[in-house]
Amino acid sequence: MFLGTMGWIALGLIVGFIASKSLYLGGDDPKMGIVMAGAAGLVGGWLYSLCSGAAVTGYNGHSLMFAGLAAIATLIVWHAMRRHSFSRY
Repeated sequence: MFLGTMGWIALGLIVGFIASKSLYLGGDDPKMGIVMAGAAGLVGGWLYSLCSGAAVTGYNGHSLMFAGLAAIATLIVWHAMRRHSFSRY
């Protein structure tokens, strides 16, 4: 269980790090995006295991994929909201 949970968090952190290096952040702190992606990976993996009924194991490819997708979706929404709020001022 611990290894699966750490995998979700690690995958989210990796996705957040890659996004922080490849996107124009417009003055945002990249650490916030990385932490949000890690948290989204954790929540995404947990939601997958909750909805599918699959146990949290050391390696579950589907839950890792879902955690990565949740991290990507969270970063897309976060950066879209931040970009929209910056364009007003």
